[in-house]
Amino acid sequence: MAAGATIHTFTVTLADVDRGVYEDLPLRVARHPSETDVYMLTRVLAYALEYEEGIAFTEGISSTDEPAIVVRDATGALTAWIEVGAPDAARLYEGSMKAGRVAVYTHRDPGKLVAAWEGKRIHRGSEIPVYSFDRGFVEAASAIIERRTTMSLSVTERHLYLELNGQTFSSDIHSVPAA
Repeated sequence: MAAGATIHTFTVTLADVDRGVYEDLPLRVARHPSETDVYMLTRVLAYALEYEEGIAFTEGISSTDEPAIVVRDATGALTAWIEVGAPDAARLYEGSMKAGRVAVYTHRDPGKLVAAWEGKRIHRGSEIPVYSFDRGFVEAASAIIERRTTMSLSVTERHLYLELNGQTFSSDIHSVPAA
């Protein structure tokens, strides 16, 4: 019998000064059995950093035809395709054909990720940002995630300040183009 998803509850206070977004986000995140805490936290950070009306988690790791996060407008049309981790070039190509905006958030080395896509066809690849964090940031923060996690996330001048269950972390938000 296969194990089911574990539900994690995040209470997020978001203050993104760079974008003028200030929200309280109660998030229920289904963690697939094969998903690591590092990947799950990267997914939650991506959601918060991309937060806008119409954003939603998808089935994520268990879905083969959707990214981890999507944004839809009031009509239901797909406006943003947000990948997490290390998607292949074909997924980025598909996303850039379906949505007006595509982004990738990774907890891995972005240089190696972009190098793996070199020579592969990615529609509007130079317009797709690959976001990453300081080395060890996501790993350290993910080590204290609990089933119920309180998170305060502040962003100013592309620097992220994270308070997670009473412990503080910080990181620059790095960006390189996918192609």
